[in-house]
Amino acid sequence: MTFAPILKHRIFPLPDIMDLILEMGTLGMGAPVEIEFAVNLGTPPGQPKEFAFLQIRPLVLSREVEEMHIQAVRDEDLICRSSHVLGNGAFGDIRDVVMVDIHRFDRGKSREAAEEVSALNSKLIAAQRPYVLIGVGRWGSTDPWLGIPVTWDQISGASTIVEAGFKDFVVTPSQGTHFFQNITSFQIGYFTVNTLGDQGFLDWQWLSEQPPVEDLNFVRHLAFEKPITVRINGQKSLGVILKPGKG
Repeated sequence: MTFAPILKHRIFPLPDIMDLILEMGTLGMGAPVEIEFAVNLGTPPGQPKEFAFLQIRPLVLSREVEEMHIQAVRDEDLICRSSHVLGNGAFGDIRDVVMVDIHRFDRGKSREAAEEVSALNSKLIAAQRPYVLIGVGRWGSTDPWLGIPVTWDQISGASTIVEAGFKDFVVTPSQGTHFFQNITSFQIGYFTVNTLGDQGFLDWQWLSEQPPVEDLNFVRHLAFEKPITVRINGQKSLGVILKPGKG
Protein backbone atom coordinates (compact mmCIF):
# COMPACT_ATOMS: atom_id res chain seq x y z
CA MET A 1 0.00 0.00 0.00
CA THR A 2 1.82 3.12 -1.20
CA PHE A 3 -0.82 5.88 -1.16
CA ALA A 4 0.73 6.94 -4.46
CA PRO A 5 -2.48 8.53 -5.83
CA ILE A 6 -2.50 10.86 -2.80
CA LEU A 7 1.21 11.44 -2.23
CA LYS A 8 2.40 11.55 -5.85
CA HIS A 9 -0.60 12.34 -8.03
CA ARG A 10 -2.21 14.73 -5.52
CA ILE A 11 -5.80 13.57 -5.88
CA PHE A 12 -6.25 14.90 -2.34
CA PRO A 13 -4.02 17.57 -0.69
CA LEU A 14 -3.19 15.45 2.36
CA PRO A 15 0.52 16.40 2.61
CA ASP A 16 -0.35 20.10 2.56
CA ILE A 17 -3.00 19.65 5.25
CA MET A 18 -0.62 17.61 7.40
CA ASP A 19 2.18 20.16 7.08
CA LEU A 20 -0.16 22.94 8.17
CA ILE A 21 -1.57 21.08 11.19
CA LEU A 22 1.84 19.85 12.38
CA GLU A 23 3.31 23.32 12.09
CA MET A 24 0.43 24.94 13.98
CA GLY A 25 0.42 22.18 16.60
CA THR A 26 4.15 22.44 17.25
CA LEU A 27 3.86 26.22 17.54
CA GLY A 28 0.90 25.99 19.92
CA MET A 29 2.31 23.28 22.22
CA GLY A 30 5.94 24.27 22.04
CA ALA A 31 7.01 20.70 21.26
CA PRO A 32 6.81 18.15 18.43
CA VAL A 33 3.30 16.72 18.14
CA GLU A 34 1.50 13.65 16.88
CA ILE A 35 -2.02 13.73 15.47
CA GLU A 36 -4.85 11.37 14.67
CA PHE A 37 -6.98 11.97 11.61
CA ALA A 38 -9.27 10.29 9.11
CA VAL A 39 -9.91 10.92 5.40
CA ASN A 40 -12.99 10.00 3.41
CA LEU A 41 -12.36 9.81 -0.33
CA GLY A 42 -15.57 7.91 -1.03
CA THR A 43 -17.93 10.85 -0.99
CA PRO A 44 -20.79 11.02 -3.56
CA PRO A 45 -19.96 12.44 -7.01
CA GLY A 46 -19.77 16.21 -6.95
CA GLN A 47 -19.21 16.33 -3.17
CA PRO A 48 -15.84 17.39 -1.70
CA LYS A 49 -13.57 14.84 -0.06
CA GLU A 50 -13.49 14.92 3.72
CA PHE A 51 -10.62 15.36 6.18
CA ALA A 52 -11.47 14.77 9.86
CA PHE A 53 -9.06 16.02 12.55
CA LEU A 54 -9.48 13.75 15.60
CA GLN A 55 -6.91 14.78 18.21
CA ILE A 56 -3.46 16.22 18.76
CA ARG A 57 -0.97 15.67 21.58
CA PRO A 58 2.73 16.20 22.30
CA LEU A 59 4.99 13.56 20.81
CA VAL A 60 6.12 11.05 23.43
CA LEU A 61 9.91 11.08 23.73
CA SER A 62 11.60 8.45 25.87
CA ARG A 63 14.37 9.45 28.26
CA GLU A 64 14.95 5.92 29.57
CA VAL A 65 17.87 5.09 27.26
CA GLU A 66 20.32 5.81 30.07
CA GLU A 67 19.54 4.35 33.46
CA MET A 68 19.49 6.76 36.41
CA HIS A 69 21.30 5.20 39.36
CA ILE A 70 19.75 6.09 42.70
CA GLN A 71 21.99 5.77 45.73
CA ALA A 72 20.65 4.87 49.15
CA VAL A 73 19.31 7.97 50.90
CA ARG A 74 18.12 8.27 54.50
CA ASP A 75 14.40 8.91 54.94
CA GLU A 76 15.19 12.03 56.99
CA ASP A 77 16.75 13.56 53.86
CA LEU A 78 13.73 12.75 51.68
CA ILE A 79 10.42 14.39 50.96
CA CYS A 80 9.27 11.31 49.06
CA ARG A 81 10.37 7.84 47.98
CA SER A 82 8.35 5.56 45.69
CA SER A 83 8.67 2.25 43.86
CA HIS A 84 5.80 3.18 41.53
CA VAL A 85 6.91 6.04 39.30
CA LEU A 86 6.76 7.36 35.76
CA GLY A 87 9.62 9.19 34.05
CA ASN A 88 13.39 8.90 34.06
CA GLY A 89 16.34 11.10 34.89
CA ALA A 90 17.14 13.92 37.30
CA PHE A 91 15.18 17.13 37.83
CA GLY A 92 16.90 20.07 39.51
CA ASP A 93 16.45 23.75 40.20
CA ILE A 94 12.99 23.24 41.75
CA ARG A 95 12.38 25.48 44.73
CA ASP A 96 8.60 25.35 45.16
CA VAL A 97 6.11 22.82 46.48
CA VAL A 98 2.34 22.99 46.09
CA MET A 99 0.75 20.51 48.48
CA VAL A 100 -2.78 19.50 49.35
CA ASP A 101 -2.61 19.22 53.14
CA ILE A 102 -3.64 15.68 54.09
CA HIS A 103 -4.62 16.87 57.59
CA ARG A 104 -7.13 19.43 56.27
CA PHE A 105 -8.30 17.84 53.04
CA ASP A 106 -12.04 17.09 52.86
CA ARG A 107 -13.07 14.64 50.13
CA GLY A 108 -16.43 16.34 49.97
CA LYS A 109 -14.72 19.58 48.95
CA SER A 110 -12.18 18.22 46.46
CA ARG A 111 -13.43 20.59 43.74
CA GLU A 112 -12.52 23.54 45.95
CA ALA A 113 -9.07 22.04 46.45
CA ALA A 114 -8.72 21.74 42.67
CA GLU A 115 -9.51 25.44 42.26
CA GLU A 116 -6.89 26.36 44.87
CA VAL A 117 -4.28 24.25 43.08
CA SER A 118 -5.24 25.92 39.80
CA ALA A 119 -4.79 29.42 41.26
CA LEU A 120 -1.30 28.62 42.56
CA ASN A 121 -0.40 26.88 39.31
CA SER A 122 -1.23 30.04 37.35
CA LYS A 123 0.92 32.20 39.64
CA LEU A 124 3.93 29.88 39.41
CA ILE A 125 3.66 29.59 35.63
CA ALA A 126 3.61 33.38 35.37
CA ALA A 127 6.71 33.52 37.58
CA GLN A 128 8.37 30.74 35.52
CA ARG A 129 8.88 28.61 38.62
CA PRO A 130 8.49 24.84 38.11
CA TYR A 131 7.28 23.07 41.23
CA VAL A 132 6.61 19.75 42.93
CA LEU A 133 2.88 19.05 43.23
CA ILE A 134 1.74 16.79 46.07
CA GLY A 135 -1.86 15.66 46.39
CA VAL A 136 -4.18 13.22 48.11
CA GLY A 137 -6.00 10.56 46.11
CA ARG A 138 -6.02 10.44 42.34
CA TRP A 139 -5.03 13.50 40.34
CA GLY A 140 -7.48 14.15 37.53
CA SER A 141 -10.07 11.80 38.98
CA THR A 142 -13.51 11.86 37.39
CA ASP A 143 -14.90 10.87 40.80
CA PRO A 144 -14.26 13.78 43.20
CA TRP A 145 -14.54 11.40 46.18
CA LEU A 146 -11.49 9.46 45.01
CA GLY A 147 -9.15 12.37 44.42
CA ILE A 148 -8.77 15.89 43.11
CA PRO A 149 -10.66 16.47 39.84
CA VAL A 150 -8.20 18.82 38.14
CA THR A 151 -7.85 19.20 34.40
CA TRP A 152 -4.45 19.30 32.77
CA ASP A 153 -4.32 23.09 32.45
CA GLN A 154 -4.77 23.40 36.23
CA ILE A 155 -1.50 21.59 37.03
CA SER A 156 0.48 22.17 33.82
CA GLY A 157 3.30 24.04 35.58
CA ALA A 158 4.31 21.08 37.74
CA SER A 159 7.72 19.52 37.09
CA THR A 160 7.07 16.52 39.34
CA ILE A 161 3.74 15.21 40.64
CA VAL A 162 3.10 13.05 43.71
CA GLU A 163 -0.13 11.09 44.16
CA ALA A 164 -0.52 10.03 47.80
CA GLY A 165 -3.12 7.75 49.35
CA PHE A 166 -5.73 8.87 51.85
CA LYS A 167 -5.23 8.45 55.58
CA ASP A 168 -7.94 5.79 55.84
CA PHE A 169 -7.76 3.74 52.64
CA VAL A 170 -5.54 2.88 49.70
CA VAL A 171 -6.39 4.38 46.31
CA THR A 172 -5.68 2.46 43.13
CA PRO A 173 -3.05 4.42 41.16
CA SER A 174 -4.41 6.34 38.20
CA GLN A 175 -1.34 5.81 36.03
CA GLY A 176 -2.24 4.52 32.60
CA THR A 177 -5.34 6.66 32.05
CA HIS A 178 -5.62 9.07 29.15
CA PHE A 179 -4.83 11.93 31.56
CA PHE A 180 -1.27 10.63 31.81
CA GLN A 181 -0.52 10.97 28.11
CA ASN A 182 0.50 14.51 29.04
CA ILE A 183 2.68 13.26 31.90
CA THR A 184 4.82 11.12 29.61
CA SER A 185 4.70 13.58 26.72
CA PHE A 186 6.01 16.51 28.75
CA GLN A 187 8.51 14.27 30.59
CA ILE A 188 7.10 15.01 34.03
CA GLY A 189 8.07 12.83 36.98
CA TYR A 190 5.12 11.06 38.58
CA PHE A 191 5.21 9.35 41.99
CA THR A 192 2.54 7.15 43.57
CA VAL A 193 2.74 6.68 47.35
CA ASN A 194 0.41 4.63 49.55
CA THR A 195 1.79 4.54 53.09
CA LEU A 196 -1.06 2.30 54.28
CA GLY A 197 -0.02 -0.31 51.74
CA ASP A 198 3.68 0.19 52.53
CA GLN A 199 4.22 1.58 49.03
CA GLY A 200 6.75 4.36 49.48
CA PHE A 201 7.36 7.18 51.91
CA LEU A 202 6.13 10.76 52.11
CA ASP A 203 7.21 13.07 54.93
CA TRP A 204 3.91 14.80 55.66
CA GLN A 205 5.15 15.95 59.08
CA TRP A 206 8.14 17.82 57.63
CA LEU A 207 5.97 19.38 54.94
CA SER A 208 3.45 20.54 57.54
CA GLU A 209 6.20 22.17 59.61
CA GLN A 210 7.51 24.35 56.76
CA PRO A 211 6.30 27.98 56.75
CA PRO A 212 4.09 28.59 53.71
CA VAL A 213 4.32 31.43 51.22
CA GLU A 214 0.57 31.11 50.81
CA ASP A 215 -1.80 29.06 52.94
CA LEU A 216 -5.28 28.40 51.54
CA ASN A 217 -8.12 26.29 52.92
CA PHE A 218 -6.74 22.98 51.67
CA VAL A 219 -3.57 23.81 49.74
CA ARG A 220 -0.21 25.26 50.82
CA HIS A 221 2.56 26.81 48.73
CA LEU A 222 6.08 26.30 50.09
CA ALA A 223 9.19 27.99 48.70
CA PHE A 224 12.83 27.25 49.53
CA GLU A 225 16.15 29.00 48.97
CA LYS A 226 17.98 25.77 48.17
CA PRO A 227 16.81 23.53 45.31
CA ILE A 228 14.85 20.30 45.57
CA THR A 229 16.33 17.36 43.62
CA VAL A 230 14.23 14.65 41.97
CA ARG A 231 15.80 11.41 40.74
CA ILE A 232 13.90 8.72 38.85
CA ASN A 233 15.04 5.35 37.54
CA GLY A 234 12.40 4.60 34.92
CA GLN A 235 13.69 1.11 34.18
CA LYS A 236 13.28 0.00 37.80
CA SER A 237 10.33 2.31 38.58
CA LEU A 238 12.14 3.84 41.54
CA GLY A 239 12.23 7.49 42.48
CA VAL A 240 13.21 9.88 45.28
CA ILE A 241 12.57 13.55 46.00
CA LEU A 242 15.24 15.04 48.24
CA LYS A 243 14.69 17.88 50.67
CA PRO A 244 16.17 21.28 49.78
CA GLY A 245 19.95 21.24 49.69
CA LYS A 246 20.22 17.45 50.08
CA GLY A 247 20.92 16.77 46.39
